Amino acid sequence: MNISSFDDLLQAARAQSEPQRLLFVFAGVELPEDSTSAQREGFEAGQGGALVPLMCVDKRPEELASFAELVQESSQFGHDWGIVFAAALSGTQHQAPTSEEAEAPLQHMVEAIKRGEHAAYIPFDTQGQAVQIG
Repeated sequence: MNISSFDDLLQAARAQSEPQRLLFVFAGVELPEDSTSAQREGFEAGQGGALVPLMCVDKRPEELASFAELVQESSQFGHDWGIVFAAALSGTQHQAPTSEEAEAPLQHMVEAIKRGEHAAYIPFDTQGQAVQIG
């Protein structure tokens, strides 16, 4: 299945043979302190910058009706984010992973994004549309 929107992700997760737990890392974009003047100009024009994880959460697909619901929940934490990365953790024996079981993979995801290693995750913009980075 081609995932081009958050709704596609929810549909795909719900269709899996084993229950899923979705992992989300919300990130902002910042300009590194050691940036050049050309990098600063590009950043001001909406190009470049470094992804900085701001908050993360895990949810079962049944806990989310829509992207708007996820956005509403994220707004309670007071961070303006520009992109949310998503991944799925598959359950076993018809049991979805618990939040406790998702903690280590979620933290691994945060650390990977800090290192710029985000190819394994699906990034969505603030409208719930999948985007390509780079």
